[in-house]
Amino acid sequence: MISSAWFVGLAILLFALGLLGFFLKRDLVRMLLAIEVMINAAGLVFLVLPRAGGFGDGQVIVLFIITVAAAEAAIGLAVILLVFRRKKKIGAEDFGSMKG
Repeated sequence: MISSAWFVGLAILLFALGLLGFFLKRDLVRMLLAIEVMINAAGLVFLVLPRAGGFGDGQVIVLFIITVAAAEAAIGLAVILLVFRRKKKIGAEDFGSMKG
């Protein structure tokens, strides 16, 4: 059986990759995907640590995390589509001109 330290290490690696992807890419879809990777890394930690401690509460928290991530993805993609319809390109710098 794989120890929980490996899963925590994987979660740290996934979170770092998501953070790196968020700050290095200026494309909105890639930034949204990087946020999703970071949310999933947090969910992995919430699954592993309570299980290692003998508690089962982590699964309920992960259910809420998945729900919030799905809502965030739907709203984020809707906003990205609206930006694309107006500007005909998708970039983080296009949000500064959207006022009102």
